[in-house]
Amino acid sequence: MNTTARLAVFGGALALLAAGGFAVGKAAGPVAAAEDTAHGEGHAEMTAAADLPGGLASSSDGYTFADPVAEAGRFTFRITGPDGKPVTAFDVEHEKKLHLIVVRRDTSGFRHIHPELSPDGTWSVPLSLPAAGSYRAFADFAPTGGKPMTLGVDLSVAGDYRPATFAPSRVATVDGYRVELAGDLTAGKTSPLTLTVSRDGVPVTDLQPYLGAYGHLVALREGDLAYLHVHPDGEPGAGPQVKFAAEVPSAGTYRLFLDFRHGGVVRTAEFTLTTGH
Repeated sequence: MNTTARLAVFGGALALLAAGGFAVGKAAGPVAAAEDTAHGEGHAEMTAAADLPGGLASSSDGYTFADPVAEAGRFTFRITGPDGKPVTAFDVEHEKKLHLIVVRRDTSGFRHIHPELSPDGTWSVPLSLPAAGSYRAFADFAPTGGKPMTLGVDLSVAGDYRPATFAPSRVATVDGYRVELAGDLTAGKTSPLTLTVSRDGVPVTDLQPYLGAYGHLVALREGDLAYLHVHPDGEPGAGPQVKFAAEVPSAGTYRLFLDFRHGGVVRTAEFTLTTGH
């Protein structure tokens, strides 16, 4: 499966990070969407969305990540189209009509989940955010007849926010599995990455397909959380190696999250890489 995902970087993207937010209080209850702003200038995100990397805008090409509500441990939202009405027809991409990524802005608490779509265009999924802080939710989808896109909104959980920090890392351990990352991210060039999965020192050669692939990789640029979602490169294999081709446009630090399935369970391995120039 040959897939290379590209992000574009434009000056001023950081000025738009406050756009598309909504607040989540301590008590369970409805959550109202916040007004689109960018350092006090209303609707800046709407006018500049076409120039933003994936996930930095809540609206693009007439489509909007709309009506977010958190209530009783569930998150609901809609994708509205150019006519302002909820979209109800989506292409299936990697076995799902929409992929939802939720992560705190310090890049902790990563989740890759899949909401269910009701006939009226409302998406719904169980979601609990116990740790205080600001989060970003990314909706990755392709409306039928439209192009694939990623839209994002901010979420805020009240409380004592203590941001996490992450040192550069190429080895991740999760539930007894060890995942090693080989390769470098080079700004402006396609970067081959190889992830090798083992358990108790033994290579895992029977990875199970998950959403039509043997691994899914999300990369987020630290700071603005520009979003990059790539899938395995070349012929699929069951491990222990899963290979990717990713292209990042700028120097900086990126957090990478690999979803892999083994023994019927999906696990996430996390890495931190700084690009070459």
